[in-house]
Amino acid sequence: MKTTVTTSVGGKQITIETGRMAKQADGSVVVSCGNNMVLVTAVCSKNAKDVDFFPLQVEYQEKFYASGKIPGGYFKREGKPTTEAVLTARLIDRPIRPLFPEGFRNETQVVATVLSTDSSFPVAILASLGASAALHISDIPFSGPTAAIQVGRVDGQLVLNPTPAQLEVSDLDVIVAGTRHGILMVEGETKFVSEADMLAALKFGHASLQPFLNAQDELREKSGSKAKRPWTAPKGDVEFRRAAEDFLKPRIEKALNIREKVERYAASDAAKADAKLALLSNITEKDVLSKREKELTAVIEDLKYKVARSMILDRGIRIDGRDLKTVRPISNEVALLPRAHGSGLFTRGETQVLGTVTLGTGDDEQFIDSLHGTQKRKFMLHYNFPPFSVGEVGRFGGQGRREIGHGNLAERALKAVLPDFDKFPYTIRVVSEVLESNGSSSMGTVCSGTTALLDAGVPIKGNVAGIAMGLIKEGDRVAVLSDILGDEDHLGDMDFKVAGTGQGITAVQMDIKIDSVSFAVMETALNQAREGRAFILSEMEKVIKTPRGQISEFAPRIETIKINPEKIREVIGAGGKVIRGITEATGVKIEIEDDGRIHVASSDPEAAKRAIQMINDIIAEAEVGKTYAGRVVKITDFGAFVEILGGTQGLLHISEVSHERIRAVTDVLKEGDKIDVKVLDVDRAGRIKLSRKALLSPDQQ
Repeated sequence: MKTTVTTSVGGKQITIETGRMAKQADGSVVVSCGNNMVLVTAVCSKNAKDVDFFPLQVEYQEKFYASGKIPGGYFKREGKPTTEAVLTARLIDRPIRPLFPEGFRNETQVVATVLSTDSSFPVAILASLGASAALHISDIPFSGPTAAIQVGRVDGQLVLNPTPAQLEVSDLDVIVAGTRHGILMVEGETKFVSEADMLAALKFGHASLQPFLNAQDELREKSGSKAKRPWTAPKGDVEFRRAAEDFLKPRIEKALNIREKVERYAASDAAKADAKLALLSNITEKDVLSKREKELTAVIEDLKYKVARSMILDRGIRIDGRDLKTVRPISNEVALLPRAHGSGLFTRGETQVLGTVTLGTGDDEQFIDSLHGTQKRKFMLHYNFPPFSVGEVGRFGGQGRREIGHGNLAERALKAVLPDFDKFPYTIRVVSEVLESNGSSSMGTVCSGTTALLDAGVPIKGNVAGIAMGLIKEGDRVAVLSDILGDEDHLGDMDFKVAGTGQGITAVQMDIKIDSVSFAVMETALNQAREGRAFILSEMEKVIKTPRGQISEFAPRIETIKINPEKIREVIGAGGKVIRGITEATGVKIEIEDDGRIHVASSDPEAAKRAIQMINDIIAEAEVGKTYAGRVVKITDFGAFVEILGGTQGLLHISEVSHERIRAVTDVLKEGDKIDVKVLDVDRAGRIKLSRKALLSPDQQ
C-alpha cells in the first residue's frame, strides 16, 4: 500500500513515498521535490560474507530521460558513471556507513536512480535522504535516520539547498549530513570564509536537518514499522582470543612505539608470525587453521586500536612520538621537470606528492555531457594513487571512487585562488602523483598543486595549504590530532580535512566513524587546523611564495584583444574562411568569445603579433583621407571594387583611376592587382569612395 509523508525545508516541499515502486526490495522510497524525483532502494543479503570489512555498495544512476535528453556518443545509452555520479554516490555512502552495526558483514546495496530533474533542486540531497529512508523503513540493521542538506551563503545570509543561480553568487557551498545528535559528514568549498563562519554554517545546516529526520520516523511508523532482523556479532573462540591477546599485547605495544611506518609494519608482521608459530603450529585441519588465522588478524587489529588510542588519551603520545598538535617535518622543491609548465614536490613525513601544471588553450577544455546539459571545464585536477606509494603490488587501470573523491577535494581547494579567465585565459590542468602515502595525500595534493601553480607563473590569488585532523573519543575523553597518519585515520574516529589560505578556508571534508561529533569538538578541530595550516604554508613559502614572473617557454602564449561583437562575423568569414586563412598563414590558435574577446595562442610571439594585426585590419573601419594598400577584386564598366582592410571593399570610380581620361578600367588595371588607394568619402550607408589618382603625380597613369 502506498504511504506518503511530506515535509518542508528551506521553503521547499519534499515528499517521501513508499509502497508504489520496487516493492521486492527490502526498502524502497521515492523522494520528490517539484519536478525532481529519485527512486532509492536498499537490499541486504540474509547471510554474512566471509570478509573482514562491511560489504556496502552505493550506486547512483543518472538517467538522461530524467531531463528529457538522449545520451550522446555512439551507443546512445547511459555508460559508466560520470565523475559527478561517483561523487554523489560517495556523498550518499559516507553518512550511512557508520550507522550499521560493528562487525556486520551482510552484503548490502543501496541504489539511487534519478527519475526526473529540472536542476532547480540538488538531487544529491534527495538521494541521500532516500537512502536513509529506505534503510530506516526496512528490516536491515541500521541505527538511523540520517539526512544531508546543502548550505550556501548569499549576501551574507545562509540559505538551504540553493538553486544554481544562488550558487553562482554564493561564497559557501557545503553539504552537511548528520543524525539528531550531531554531524556525521561535511563536504564543500568556500571562498575564504573564517572558521567561525564555517562553524555557523554547520550549525545552521544541522538544525535544518530535523524535519528530514522527523519525516523518516513518520514514514516508518505509517508504513508498518518493520522489526529489524535479529543480528549478533560473531564472537569467535573466547579462549583462543584471550590467549592470543596475552601473547600479542606486549609485542604490538612495542611495534606501535616504532616511528617509521615500514619498520613498524615489519614489527607487527613479525609479531603475527610469532603468534602463528606459538598458537597455530599444532592445528592440522585446514578449515580450523583458516578460521584461527582470521581470528588472529582480528585480534591484532583490535590490539592496535586499543593500544594506539590508549597511548593518545592516557599519555598524549602518538604512534610516531608526536604530541597532538605537531605537524610532521616538511620539505618542498619546485621546477623539477624541465618540460612541464610547472612542478612541485611536497613531502610531509612519509607522505610525498608530485604536482604538475600544464597550461592549454580553449581546445583543451573538457566537455561533459550531463543531465544538466553540456558543461565546459577550464580547470581540471587529476589525482593518481599508484600501489607503490604504499609499498604494495596492485592493478593499474581506471581511477576508483577514492581517487576521484580525493582529486575533487583538492580541486575544490585550489579553485578558489585561480585567476579570473579574463586576466589569465588558459585552460589549467593539475596532476597529482602520490609517490608515498602515510596520511592525507589529498592535502599533500593541495600543497604540491599550489607550489606547481606558482612555479608555472599562474597568478593565483593566494597560497593554499591543507591539513587532515583526527579524533580519538572514549566517553568524555577527547583528543583532537593534527596531521594524522594513515594508521590514525584507520584507528581513529574522525578524518577532517581543511584547506585554505591565510585569509580563510577554501575546502572542507569530514567523515565520522562514530554516531556523531559535537560542535565543541568541531570548533576545536577547526581552530587547531588553522594553526597547522599556517605552519605548513610558512614552510611552503620558504621555497616559493609568489608566482614566477613569466610562464614556461614551452607553454603557449595567449594574447587577448577585444573587438566589437558585431565584427565577429567578419573575422570568421563565410564558412570560417577568413579565420581559417589567418591560422593557416600564422600557425596560431584563435578562440572567439560571444562578447567580442579574441584569444590568440602561439608559442611564437611574432606569429601571434601577425595574427592580431590581421584581425585588426579586418575589423578596422576606413577613415576619410587615409591611404590603404588594396587589391582589385572586381572590374566593371564604371570602375573597380578594391578590397582594403582585410575584407572591406570600396568603389574606385573610373574617373579616379588616373589623371588622364581612360576608355576602360581594364586599360590600366586587372583583377588581382595590388594598388594603393585613398579614401575620399564614407557615406551614411557605409559605402566607401576611393581614389587612385589622388596618390599619383599628374604625369603618372
